[in-house]
Amino acid sequence: MKFYVTTPIYYVNDRPHIGHVYTTTIADIAARFHRLCGDEVFFLTGTDEHAAKVVDSAAEHGMTPQQWADQNAQAFQETFAKLGITNDDFIRTSQPRHKEKAQQYMAELLKTGDVYLGEYEGWYDAGQEEYLPENKAKEYEFKSPINGKPLVRKREKNYFFRLSQYSDALLKLLEERPGFVQPDVRRKEVANRIREGLNDIPISRTSEHNWGIRVPGDEAHVIYVWIDALFNYLSAVDNPERRHFWPADVHLIAKDILWFHAVIWPTMLMALKRELPRQVYAHSFWISEGQKMSKSLGNFVDLEKIDRYVADFGLDALRYFLARHGPLGINDSDFADARFNDVYNAELADKMGNLVNRTLTMIQRYRNGIVPQPKDEALRAVAEKMVSAYREGMGCLDFVGALEALWDFVVRSNQYVEESAPWKLAKDPANARQLDGVLYNLAESARLISVLVTPFMPTIAQQIRTQLGVADKLQVFSDEIAWGRLAAGTKIGLVAPLFPKRT
Repeated sequence: MKFYVTTPIYYVNDRPHIGHVYTTTIADIAARFHRLCGDEVFFLTGTDEHAAKVVDSAAEHGMTPQQWADQNAQAFQETFAKLGITNDDFIRTSQPRHKEKAQQYMAELLKTGDVYLGEYEGWYDAGQEEYLPENKAKEYEFKSPINGKPLVRKREKNYFFRLSQYSDALLKLLEERPGFVQPDVRRKEVANRIREGLNDIPISRTSEHNWGIRVPGDEAHVIYVWIDALFNYLSAVDNPERRHFWPADVHLIAKDILWFHAVIWPTMLMALKRELPRQVYAHSFWISEGQKMSKSLGNFVDLEKIDRYVADFGLDALRYFLARHGPLGINDSDFADARFNDVYNAELADKMGNLVNRTLTMIQRYRNGIVPQPKDEALRAVAEKMVSAYREGMGCLDFVGALEALWDFVVRSNQYVEESAPWKLAKDPANARQLDGVLYNLAESARLISVLVTPFMPTIAQQIRTQLGVADKLQVFSDEIAWGRLAAGTKIGLVAPLFPKRT
């Protein structure tokens, strides 16, 4: 099986922040899970560089657009590397490999007649470099829905894409493939907007500078930045070595760019006679301390703040918080200091960390660090039910649901410790066989947990396995989740807390 996952390619006009880190981490978790399942994975991220504001910002900093793009693209690459992101490629739209393909696709669209030269007048959002239809501009009181700045009335010659002719095809797509846009609320939003009517859209702009990809055969026009950006998902794999990865299995994006990905991108692929991606998944936003994030309010989660969280709590704790308490669904999520600290202590330290630590400590104390023979399967049924729910969640990007199932099992295992009271059993040699069974069940639970947290907390997962004495590389996922895989007689390693409590 193959699995191709993408993030949006990020604007190079500034450094990365929590929004970029979140989407990329979620994609990384998906990629790690599919690798664990034995799939051939291709994970793509990168930077979107041909925005007009890149030219403006570069000039403000005394740089060329390419120098400014190089500087910020490097910041993204360094940040993702520092955060352990396992992307297989990092595409930049200023790279020749992308430019050549983008021009090829535009030439195909010109040849089919899906792209034509015309004149456009409308409301332009300069911050987003996006035209808004008249009804949407009016709905937002002629202000940008993103930054609130006034829209600009603009008239110019453009190349247009015949989006208007694809309404029926799009509605049929959303009806026949309800999983194409997720969560389902987003699919309904898109369908309702399509029913309002589609207009042909401008996909080029005239440019006095050389920053951008030229429309084939017309030196006066460059391809509109958003169209140029969308092509990256195809251009990155449109070669003999990678072509088998297309179509993408999931485009992971934030909800503010859903229209481009759920409407414009699939219609362009239809026009190009290319297969459509299997899914566009649009998550919600992070807020901070109950308010929209803003640099002026001082609640913006920037790189420095992310670095502090990693230094104080560890990278895996950050990944866990993002995955379980992030805005993967339809609601925004709050990134608050107190909440992060509470999650770390209550869920990671008190529940999972405590379970693993007390299990291994008791094996060390009562069985000289040797995993005993199993005597019963008291937790097997609970574990198998949990694994089923976990796999279902992971398969449909419901990471919150997968982790909730796993943590229910962690809680149940902790309850099993209290119910079994191994410290009491250890006082009477007559209970030796019963104690062996309890300790084995707990050790096997710890092993199973180490497998299932691997996509989310790879370092912690390896620490658990090292302490448990099974530090070898994980084998086939379907085998690893089978109850009873831990061999009796295994010598455990040095026991240490996984998540030291924080005040």
